[in-house]
Amino acid sequence: MALAWALPCDGALATALDRAADGAVALLFFLYGGRLAREVIVAGMKQWRVQLVVFLATFALFPLFGVALRAALAPFVSAPLLAGIVFLTLLPSTVQSSIAFTSIARGNIPAAICSATVSNLAGVVITPALVAVLLEAGGSSTISLDSVWKIVFLLLAPFAIGHALRPLTAAWHERNRRWLGFVDRGSILLVVYAAFSAGVVNGTWSRLPLQSLGLILAVSAGLLAAVMAATTFASRRLGFTKEDEIAVVFCGSKKSLASGLPMAKILFAGPTVGLVVLPLMIFHQLQLMVCAVLARRYAQRS
Repeated sequence: MALAWALPCDGALATALDRAADGAVALLFFLYGGRLAREVIVAGMKQWRVQLVVFLATFALFPLFGVALRAALAPFVSAPLLAGIVFLTLLPSTVQSSIAFTSIARGNIPAAICSATVSNLAGVVITPALVAVLLEAGGSSTISLDSVWKIVFLLLAPFAIGHALRPLTAAWHERNRRWLGFVDRGSILLVVYAAFSAGVVNGTWSRLPLQSLGLILAVSAGLLAAVMAATTFASRRLGFTKEDEIAVVFCGSKKSLASGLPMAKILFAGPTVGLVVLPLMIFHQLQLMVCAVLARRYAQRS
């Protein structure tokens, strides 16, 4: 973000950067497909009640909160930021951090792996569909034929190819896990830089009031607290073990920056995409800090 503010891209360089970001997105989803272990999914799906609660929290409870927030905040927040808040609630769960926090908290790791992975896989289809229903009608996003093809060619096809090649590439993925992590983060950073650079060039950020940032932070904190409370309550009422509860709370309350940024790049055209992804970036940082504290508290139980 700081680099985009100091050295934004314009003209032919911005076009080249946009194409490079598309390539990075395709590579990102290709690598995701290569990491998806079928046997883990099969084992995790046997715990269908845990998977169902996580799925409903991610793609039903969160969107309901998003619709309510849109109605409540419409007089106070600009249209791109309002679209960003709703878009945040429509995204799938994270993968790496959900599993990591479940592991730290001594929770049900196989269930967490399955929940987070299935959420991301389903989100490639469900999130654009929810955007079409909840945002396109209000003019915040346009699901054009071009957007559909981009979702297919930049997200679904690379993921499917990566997963199909997994029998040949699984060992290579394992040997090169460390530097592949740099590829993941580098792809995300490139998308962030491209989005925020376009906003700087078009003067989008100069029109962002400071109080809007404070409001987004407060909304993100309230949203995270509400979903964490709801998933904890549901887990206990359903009689889940503490290990299952931990998996539900960490997988059901989180939103994926790695999946959200590429989708936003495709679904929200123009320089305002930087404002659209801002709520997601704030929520992502907040969820990491809160979940780190919560995971330690769970880990300290007898």
